[in-house]
Amino acid sequence: MESVALSCKPETGRKSEHIRKPDWLKIKLNTNENYTGLKKLMREKNLNTVCEEARCPNIHECWGERRTATFMILGAVCTRACRFCAVKTGLPNELDTAEPERVAESVELMNLKHAVVTAVARDDLKDGGSAIFAETIRAIRRKNPFTTIEVLPSDMGGDIENLQRLMDAKPDILNHNIETVRRLTPRIRARATYDRSLELLQRAKEMYPEIPTKSSLMVGLGETVEEIIETMDDLRAHDVDIMTIGQYLQPTKKHAKVVKYYSPDEFGELRKIAMTKGFSHCEAGPLVRSSYHADEQVNASAKERQRQGDELLKLEGQASS
Repeated sequence: MESVALSCKPETGRKSEHIRKPDWLKIKLNTNENYTGLKKLMREKNLNTVCEEARCPNIHECWGERRTATFMILGAVCTRACRFCAVKTGLPNELDTAEPERVAESVELMNLKHAVVTAVARDDLKDGGSAIFAETIRAIRRKNPFTTIEVLPSDMGGDIENLQRLMDAKPDILNHNIETVRRLTPRIRARATYDRSLELLQRAKEMYPEIPTKSSLMVGLGETVEEIIETMDDLRAHDVDIMTIGQYLQPTKKHAKVVKYYSPDEFGELRKIAMTKGFSHCEAGPLVRSSYHADEQVNASAKERQRQGDELLKLEGQASS
C-alpha cells in the first residue's frame, strides 16, 4: 500500500457542523436464521449484549455470518454517562447471581469458539462487579472447556484487588479500552481517567504475563494524528499486546459529534504504524470495534484449545454419522 497522508486538526471552540456519512460506512444487513436465532436465544435467557445496547454496526455480520456475540453482564444500566456510548445510564438493578450460568449455557448452545464478556460500569458496587466477572469466566470454563474467553471490564474504580479477583479466573485475553486520546478523555469518558486505564492494563500484565492485554481507540472525535501515535506509544509502554482502532459513530444527537470520518486507506496506514510500534496484532477500520474478529486475536495456547475443541466436534460428528 502506498503511504497515505494522515491529517486531522484538533477541535475548535466553534460548534461543529453535521458531516455526512461516507459510502464506506454503509452496513450490509443479514437477518438470516443465525441472526434471528441468536436474538431469540438472548431474550429467552434474559441476557444483554453490547452488540444491541451499544448499537454496534457489526451486529449483522457477527450474528448473521460469524455466529459470535459479546455478552454484557451486570445488567443493562450503567452508572456512567460517557459522551460516546448509547448504553442507558441510571441506577442499576440488584445483582443477578444466576447470570454467569445463563451466559455459560448460551455459549454452549451457540457452540462458540471464543466468547467475549463485557459489562456496564458498576460504580455502586465495592468490587466493581469483579466477582460476577470471575464467576462468569469459571462457569463458561466448566461447560465449555475448549472455548476461549475474552473479558472487557471497566476500570472497576482503579481498585487493584478487584482486578486481581478477575485476573485470578484466568481469561484468555484481558481487554480494557483507552477509548480516546489523553486530551479528549475528560470530555468524552465519564469518571474514567487516561492514566487509570493505562495502569489497569499494566497491572494485569504484571499479574499474569502470559495473558495478552488489549485496548481500543475510537477516532473521529477531534484528535490529531500525533495524539493517536502518542496513545499507541503509551499503550506499548504499558505492555499492551493488541490494539483495535475504529471510527467513532454518534449514537444519538445528545452524544459527542463526529469531527472527521477516516477513510479505509487512512485506517490501513494507522494499522501499519501500530504494527511498527510492536503490537502483536492490530485491527483497524471504519467499522472495527473492540471485540471485532476477537476470535482471531488469542494467543497460541488458546488457539490450541480451540483446535482441540474442533477435533472433538469432528470426532463426535463422525461417531454419530
